[in-house]
Amino acid sequence: MTSRKAPDGFLWGTAISAHQSEGGNVNSDSWLLERLTPTVYREPSGDACDSYHRYGEDVALAASLGLNCHRFGIEWARIEPEPGVFSNAALDHYVRMLEACHAHGLKPMVTFSHFTVPRWFAARGGFEEKDGADLFARFAERATARIGDLMSYATTFNEANVALLFKAWRTGKRAAKMAEMLAAAAKASGSDRFSSILFSDPDVIDPIMLDAHEKAFQAMKAGPGDFKVGMSLTMQQIEGVGEGNLAADVEKSLYGGWLEAAARTDFIGVQTYTRFRIGPDGMLPPPDGAELTASGYEYYPQALGHTIRFAAKLGIPVYVTESGIGTDDDTRRIAFMDAALDEVRACLDEGIDVRSFIQWSLLDNFEWTAGYGTRFGMVAVDMQTFKRTPKPSAYHLGQRARANLI
Repeated sequence: MTSRKAPDGFLWGTAISAHQSEGGNVNSDSWLLERLTPTVYREPSGDACDSYHRYGEDVALAASLGLNCHRFGIEWARIEPEPGVFSNAALDHYVRMLEACHAHGLKPMVTFSHFTVPRWFAARGGFEEKDGADLFARFAERATARIGDLMSYATTFNEANVALLFKAWRTGKRAAKMAEMLAAAAKASGSDRFSSILFSDPDVIDPIMLDAHEKAFQAMKAGPGDFKVGMSLTMQQIEGVGEGNLAADVEKSLYGGWLEAAARTDFIGVQTYTRFRIGPDGMLPPPDGAELTASGYEYYPQALGHTIRFAAKLGIPVYVTESGIGTDDDTRRIAFMDAALDEVRACLDEGIDVRSFIQWSLLDNFEWTAGYGTRFGMVAVDMQTFKRTPKPSAYHLGQRARANLI
């Protein structure tokens, strides 16, 4: 492996999200959906990693590894548990979390919405209602007023185009089960609707989410604080296979209007895990004999170089805000990490302005519909005692971060 020094100020970090790690997020849409019959979730999130109470330990652990950045989310459902009712206690909690980051030399990168929304918001139609954009912007304004001075970087939505990505999988029995789950959630909420980002029609919610992003971006930039506001997108390598392949169509459908919106922000967050091979009839399976991750997709860390180059065309700084692998074999996690970093180095050598490498994830946490069965973390968590145990991959990334070697 060859290596070079990363640019001065390069961010080395790990990421977690609020719902997936905090636990007890009882006022969120996901908390309800996980517990319904029927549900597409394997199991409920429950206490998760108890990071809401153990954030100090998590921050100190990340810093002890040699990292200099911590990416995490604030939870809208905690901050505004009922419409128009804002919790000063929840905001104070995130103030303390941000202060802990600074005390340990970690630059905080804050996500304002990582898939979840308040239950009341989902039950009124979520981002299917036009004024959903204004409600999200109101939340962003109130949160920024309290924590803006402490943020180094922020994004509005995590993987803002995620509904476009999942659209292709909403077919057959799974789509029917999702519809039944949402109907049950509406009934449980005393509503005739229930709209959750992960399970909604992107043709309906995307225009309103784009409006929400634009309005929240302006609210966040208004301050207080002097921090960069960007957007993270799910950006998998789209590889055309064979004459007449539909790669261009798939690429267009994956991004919608989000690339144009991202270009108006301070940076683009690249979140890459694999490649999609596209033939004349659409998605192709992984090549025969290809290694698969625990999530079932192809082990292909080389995809990161392609997506960084693609994102760089926007003409704004590129931050790798998520790269990682679900596996129980930590040697494969280390190999994946090194191969992904090889791609970052190659892009830097080409003169591309890449400013971070953030691994998903710090902890083995709640992986949405997959529950706790798929492990992306560099730190194992005992789900009974919540004891954190770093894996060799954690020390491996920390060693590279301390040396600032790409």
